[in-house]
Amino acid sequence: MASVRLRRIASVIGGGAVIAMIGFTAGCSTDSETPEESSTTTTTTTTTTPPPLSPTEKAPTPDGPGIFTPPVTAPQPTVNPGRDDYGQ
Repeated sequence: MASVRLRRIASVIGGGAVIAMIGFTAGCSTDSETPEESSTTTTTTTTTTPPPLSPTEKAPTPDGPGIFTPPVTAPQPTVNPGRDDYGQ
């Protein structure tokens, strides 16, 4: 019984908080006018050319071996003749 009463009180307090936040948001907002735009505008354009590109090293051939990857070696299986597959 007390649990139901606490839930109702908590929901009323939560609803009041939501309504209060909406009121504060609406009360603190302003509907100011946007500033008037001037009728004269001045535009200045400056163009610069990028510096010339310097040559870079040649990339590896796409069909050749990858020089950045190490060779792949598979691990060697270990066999103990005195043990079975479960290590006993």
